[in-house]
Amino acid sequence: MTRFTLPQVTPGDRSEHLLAGTDIVIEDLPKVSLHDHLDGGVRPATIVELATAAGIDIPTTDVMALGEWFRANADSGNLVDYLETFSVTLSVMQSADNLERIAREFVLDLVADGVVYAEIRWAPELHGGQGLSLDGAVEAVQRGIDAAVDSAAQTGRPIRVGQILCAMRQADRADEIAELAIRHRDRGVVGFDLAGPEQGFPVARLSSAIAKLDAEWMPRTIHAGEADGLDSIRGALLDGRALRLGHGVRISDDIDITVDGSVSRVSLGELSEWVRDRGIALEICPTSNLQTDAFARFGNDMSDHPFDLLYQLGFRVTLSTDNRLMSGTTLSREIAVMSEVFGYSVDDVLDFQLNAAEAAFLPVDERAQLVAQITAQFDQI
Repeated sequence: MTRFTLPQVTPGDRSEHLLAGTDIVIEDLPKVSLHDHLDGGVRPATIVELATAAGIDIPTTDVMALGEWFRANADSGNLVDYLETFSVTLSVMQSADNLERIAREFVLDLVADGVVYAEIRWAPELHGGQGLSLDGAVEAVQRGIDAAVDSAAQTGRPIRVGQILCAMRQADRADEIAELAIRHRDRGVVGFDLAGPEQGFPVARLSSAIAKLDAEWMPRTIHAGEADGLDSIRGALLDGRALRLGHGVRISDDIDITVDGSVSRVSLGELSEWVRDRGIALEICPTSNLQTDAFARFGNDMSDHPFDLLYQLGFRVTLSTDNRLMSGTTLSREIAVMSEVFGYSVDDVLDFQLNAAEAAFLPVDERAQLVAQITAQFDQI
């Protein structure tokens, strides 16, 4: 067994994963994806094709080697180095045509993985290098999403997809992105996110953007508790009024575990108790967390991940991929890894999907429909 538990995969390739100890193909199960970055899920073959056509330098034009390059450079042990790999994907995502194509392929890969509802997050402010406007970028991505959704429906594999627009904490354009999200909320955008470095860029410094979102009742998730600790999570909840936590894995820092012989005692701090008791969803991305040492307090092996601790304590845990290219993963693979490491059953996997469905940025009646759809399909297993 490798450090990553199961072999990594490449966007665009088709894979099959079995739930540990069963003959259940996880790709056949209906799944909900809440934390998946557009610029982190580009097919290497597409990068090579678009870069070659535009004369853009990339590490290698060998498709297989390029996929391996992304995985190797992302496995750095810290978030800063991990994020540097995005300069390559972003280099081919600066035109409307390229964004439309990449978004279409991104959704088709989700469909192949059995995802029935997805929220795709990305930062429009990072795609204006060739003069593309913020609105033009959002519209291009939506065209790609719509084309893929239509194609999936025609093949009998329907999927519903919403956009989450990210503002980069360090770029001071959060007000613009908040206004952009509000303008497009009836044209594909379902929520807002703050991404980028957590340390040194607290949510409180972006209070005017948060106020704009509050005024329009725009739901948001905020990256917190990944590269920084409990202060980051407090800021996301108190200053950002986040409904979900992007990663949020370091809420485990507020959980005290004492061992007395064969007896373990667990106590929650005020913050972790609040997150659990209010059902605030944690968008946990295990492979990504391993790559960035987000749970270093517990160890550096997947079996050390606090996901199971949080699940057993009643937190609303969900599973996502973060960046499928950099982490060499799919949602089915993340589920397979967790089932391999922690022995999860199909009922546990259903719990994770229902947690995600109930936290989706959808109206309550549509969340109920999604829950019913997923439950009915699991009941057929």
